[in-house]
Amino acid sequence: MEPTVHPFSDLFAQLGLPNDTASIQQFIATHSPLPNGMRLEEAPFWSPAQSQLLREERLDDADWAMVVDRLNVALHDDGTSPAA
Repeated sequence: MEPTVHPFSDLFAQLGLPNDTASIQQFIATHSPLPNGMRLEEAPFWSPAQSQLLREERLDDADWAMVVDRLNVALHDDGTSPAA
């Protein structure tokens, strides 16, 4: 059985955030880059519930771990990488 790959929009919906493309791009632009060494769920802009959800999904649920990792990469990117 293949794991489900969730899009960013599903993760943002789970976090209770606007999940349209423009809102996601704005969120990432507003909150990046996170400092090196800061775990995604430790970022100060998450509510306690959002932080807990990110931590649990990263650790416990392989289906969500991939998209949480993608968000982590996006928020740590300083805009100088070729993927930006």
